[in-house]
Amino acid sequence: MSTIVRGLFLTLLAAVALSASAPAAAQSLPVAVNVSGNVATVRIGDPSAPLADLTLDFDDAAGLTPAALGVSAQLVSLSDPTLLARFPAGTLTAIPSALPLMITVEPPKLGGLVQRRLVHFELHTHALPYTAASPLRLFKAQLGGSFRDITESVKPGSVRTRGTSPGWSQFVVVADLRPTRTVIAEKFAALRASLDAVSASEAAPLRADLDACESAVAGNRLDDAAVALDSFVARVSMRAGVAIPDTWRATRDVRNLAGELLSGASTLGYSIGVLRDVGS
Repeated sequence: MSTIVRGLFLTLLAAVALSASAPAAAQSLPVAVNVSGNVATVRIGDPSAPLADLTLDFDDAAGLTPAALGVSAQLVSLSDPTLLARFPAGTLTAIPSALPLMITVEPPKLGGLVQRRLVHFELHTHALPYTAASPLRLFKAQLGGSFRDITESVKPGSVRTRGTSPGWSQFVVVADLRPTRTVIAEKFAALRASLDAVSASEAAPLRADLDACESAVAGNRLDDAAVALDSFVARVSMRAGVAIPDTWRATRDVRNLAGELLSGASTLGYSIGVLRDVGS
């Protein structure tokens, strides 16, 4: 990240800490949900001037209806200690004061939603400015759990943050100034934790791919890292639904391991690309 961009966002983080305009408590926002095929769109806030638009593009879904998604949104307090405790330790991550928005997608257990592999998640807002090498990231957490980076891309228009998810949770846009290698290490750890739930025979070649990728990152051979990660993704995709479970159900009685691995690899690939292109 350039010195100028880092300085701008350090100023933004200071504004978050000091903002008197931040809501004192969570405030619910209206949401309008529409579904067409495997795509759901959500308009958040005043219909005539929405705060954000959300697109959920499912690889494959059954029982997808507005009610089956269970979408809600709220403005959160930036000084809420319970919320702050859910982010990585330290002062290098914060929700921007211009978008103190948390979106919850929590399908009701009896709603009938079934999905395979991934949901591609895009949050679009005009509330935040886009800059090259932007530190804005898409974070996700289970209800009440710790937030982590799932970013797949950050694009202009004004800001479009994208990521993937194997299941459901809460989402926020965060300004993240942590060193990229710290983020990469966190993502490797998350992938290895998911692999622990895969059978030993299936996990072994995937661990070898991750080992090769991690070694290449450590040696700053980032093109080699991308090749190893591509091998990991191709292997998971080939075995998904065959030997690696790839289904999520609203009844929450199965675990979408293939989706977890593919989502984890996608966001890891993004961070490796940031390290290659930005160098920090």
